[in-house]
Amino acid sequence: MNALEECHARGFMWKAMGMCNTAKADLVQCLKAERWKSQSLNRGGVQDKKAKIRQKWKEIDENS
Repeated sequence: MNALEECHARGFMWKAMGMCNTAKADLVQCLKAERWKSQSLNRGGVQDKKAKIRQKWKEIDENS
């Protein structure tokens, strides 16, 4: 993020000529990797919650 901000701070012409494209592409790749890690952790948590809910419903059905 800092590299992109520094590049943009150089001025409009620097940005307009595409001199910041590499910094932006690097930033996008980094954010994409972080989002993927976060989503993977969230998926694991959701699967655990669903398993607990299924178990509770199974217990309720057995006791009814």
